[in-house]
Amino acid sequence: MTVPREREAACVCGQLRIRLAGDPQLVSSCHCFACQRRTGAVFGSTSFFARGQIVSIEGRERTFRRAGDSGRFLTFHFCPTCGSNLFWESEQDPETISVAVGAFADPAFPMPARTVWAENKHEWLPFPETIPWHSRNPDGDRA
Repeated sequence: MTVPREREAACVCGQLRIRLAGDPQLVSSCHCFACQRRTGAVFGSTSFFARGQIVSIEGRERTFRRAGDSGRFLTFHFCPTCGSNLFWESEQDPETISVAVGAFADPAFPMPARTVWAENKHEWLPFPETIPWHSRNPDGDRA
């Protein structure tokens, strides 16, 4: 029996960490204005894992809850020391946890399988034509 590879994502200061077993179910990039503001970048990169893949969550965290475009709420977990937004949950899909791809600090992490909210994408930002684009989000709040 093969043991799934563990992946660890951490905040900038390393105080808050999440460890997950195996590969993400999906990796997506999101150009919605909320992700742009949340990350301070021109798009967010999200990895989706089944809640059962969580090995551990360590450290202190704070949460921020906001309504998504669907009207359902998302809860963001971030480090109270450095402010990094590490992972989040959506009422729409309670069995899934979303983790910021950059928090893994792994250049070999799987690339996005799609991009959503492309209607808000910065025109000067090239994106591979091989990745399916969605004008909005076909999954509601799931980026």
